[in-house]
Amino acid sequence: MRILLVDDDTLVLKSLQMILKAEGIDEVYTAKNGKEAFDVYKNHTVDLVLQDIRLKEENGIEIARKLLEYDKQAKIILLTTFKDEEYINKAIKSGVKGYILKDNADSLIQSIQTVMAGNIVLDSEVIKDIKLSDKEKKSVEDFDITERELDIIKLLAEGMNNKEISQTLYLSEGTVRNYISNLLDKLDLRDRSQIVVFYYRNLYNE
Repeated sequence: MRILLVDDDTLVLKSLQMILKAEGIDEVYTAKNGKEAFDVYKNHTVDLVLQDIRLKEENGIEIARKLLEYDKQAKIILLTTFKDEEYINKAIKSGVKGYILKDNADSLIQSIQTVMAGNIVLDSEVIKDIKLSDKEKKSVEDFDITERELDIIKLLAEGMNNKEISQTLYLSEGTVRNYISNLLDKLDLRDRSQIVVFYYRNLYNE
């Protein structure tokens, strides 16, 4: 696996490199700003980008957007200390595949594996910040969502990929893909990560 780390803190970069190499990930590139990140991504094969949001002179979300404009299939995880809802919303809209906090870096490898498997990952603390109060919760009827569609949404929120969902619900993978495509159209969302955020913001009840 080849990973690009983007952070303007040298100590953080070295710490992350040590964590990744301890897990057997030897091909780790580093960049301290958007230009370096883009140059590395363009000139090397990168499987996943792990980057901070707030850099000294740049906004990490803008860097993520530029990388995704260059490669729509780019897998990007934002690793940050910020869990402000504005940051979370902008991050999800940008198309990143993960948003985790540096405080929970011990789950970093699992998060990377989750994204590499085609799923998205949101830190549990981030999920708390995007949930609405019970009074603001809506029902599936408000969005014209069927019970089967809700089943699919819940499993997406659990981090399952299409194959896992198909096995759980005894559906073909093609049928699952069709359900997800229909949900994106119905809810006017762009990708799976936005479906997950939609679920936690509007329908989730602990």
